Amino acid sequence: MPVWRRVSKLLAVKLTLATFNIRNITDRYAERKPLLGAAFASLGADLIGLQEVVFSHPRQDDFLSAQLAGRHYRSFDARFEAHPMFGCAILAGAGDVLAHEELRLSMGRVAHRVLAALPGQRTLWFVNTHLHHVPADAAVRKEQTEAILRWMEEAPGADATGVVGDFNAPPFEPAYATMRAAGFRSAFEEANGEEPAVTWPSGIQAETMDTDGDPNCLDYIWLRGKVAAVSARLAATQPVPTDPTLYPSDHFAIVAEVEV
Repeated sequence: MPVWRRVSKLLAVKLTLATFNIRNITDRYAERKPLLGAAFASLGADLIGLQEVVFSHPRQDDFLSAQLAGRHYRSFDARFEAHPMFGCAILAGAGDVLAHEELRLSMGRVAHRVLAALPGQRTLWFVNTHLHHVPADAAVRKEQTEAILRWMEEAPGADATGVVGDFNAPPFEPAYATMRAAGFRSAFEEANGEEPAVTWPSGIQAETMDTDGDPNCLDYIWLRGKVAAVSARLAATQPVPTDPTLYPSDHFAIVAEVEV
């Protein structure tokens, strides 16, 4: 291995990134809240994108960040004003956050990003979003994805970019192909050779559960720039031992160990 590559690898900053749709406060929330807290703690992530976050008192992002008090997360929120159950939050427990910015998408959806300053004078844009959910509306998700990509092209330069979230788009949809065409790589696919078969639904059973669409991979951690996925896994995949119908959320989380 050339000397410069060995030095670059030695100086790489290791981070854990995650995305998790926590299903707001529906679907038997009082019962699954302890499971959700434990699942979040198991992620051990430095930067986490959360979807379907409720910010009314008590705030769900505050509850979750308290599960790993030693990490001292800072929370940055982006609110879906038309639907208070659909907020997004970024929890940052690594690096100094130099900026937090928000982008309004069609259908009332939102994306937001933080610029994290990492050791070794490296910088990382970390973007979180939750795209339109109606299965038949693939064209809307493609348009929303294109809007996020235009927004990122206009952003100040950084060493690496991570875009995470619930895209509501299986790998065969145009939104997925649009991310690939823009030079993004799926961390899960990069680490494992393929996407997970299913990130939604988890198997939770509730009167309010979402049944709109077929089980599939809808959640992603996308990477571009000087960043590589070392490993990636699903998390929050287990029901409570005494009830196989009760999960932390209706989505599984994705966690990726990366080097910048």
